[in-house]
Amino acid sequence: MKHFWFYLREKIKFRIFRPMLLGIGRGMARFATVPDRPVMDNRYFAWTRTLEAHWTEIRNEFLQLKKLQHLLPGIQDIQQEQQVLNQDQNWKTFFLYGFGEKAELNCRLCPRTTDLLEDIPGMKTAFFSVISAGKHIPAHKGLFKGIIRSHLGLIVPGRPGACRMRVAEETHPWEPGKVIVFDDTYDHEVWNDSHEARVVLLLDVERPFRPPWAGLNRAIIRWITHSSYVREAQEKHRQWEVEFHRNLGFFFV
Repeated sequence: MKHFWFYLREKIKFRIFRPMLLGIGRGMARFATVPDRPVMDNRYFAWTRTLEAHWTEIRNEFLQLKKLQHLLPGIQDIQQEQQVLNQDQNWKTFFLYGFGEKAELNCRLCPRTTDLLEDIPGMKTAFFSVISAGKHIPAHKGLFKGIIRSHLGLIVPGRPGACRMRVAEETHPWEPGKVIVFDDTYDHEVWNDSHEARVVLLLDVERPFRPPWAGLNRAIIRWITHSSYVREAQEKHRQWEVEFHRNLGFFFV
């Protein structure tokens, strides 16, 4: 019965809520202060320069977690609906923020990264995204144009282009210390054709709009935040975070 309600809810999401939000987002995009493009110029986002200037500090904080990488949750362990994209443990996460909610215990392990994130206007979600060697994430789309996604390359192994992302018709390799800003409502997919894990800092920020559209965008994001999908993911992460930090002592005694 539990599986029935989960799949019914997913069907409602994909048949009703997703098309509705995508349509609203497309209509609002013309009132944004940044272009409606699959991949955007970083000059529209001053904070990208700050992240690139301090990327080694961010990477070094992740490297302190690397020995615990096997304990990190798969994306679908936190966001159940991601099972349609990922059923293994080859896409792992370490959340610092999730839809505006701060992961207090995790942030204590990454104080410099947290300080940098908290200076980003409209930042809602931030986590280390770890894709294992040989992993392919199939084509998918985001939910709402009012959110803009970015990746800061931290560990990019292999030959140039072995670790790459396609957004619409554009293919972009990640580079260490470089930010890619993109609209995830465009069809996109990911490859790691190297022999090591690829790590990026993934961020979601509010798309900047002219008033009164900025207020409408924030209201829609608040509505999404209070949906059962997000609340369940936040609760799953809280439970994982507490257990993870409870067990940390066993690995450092």
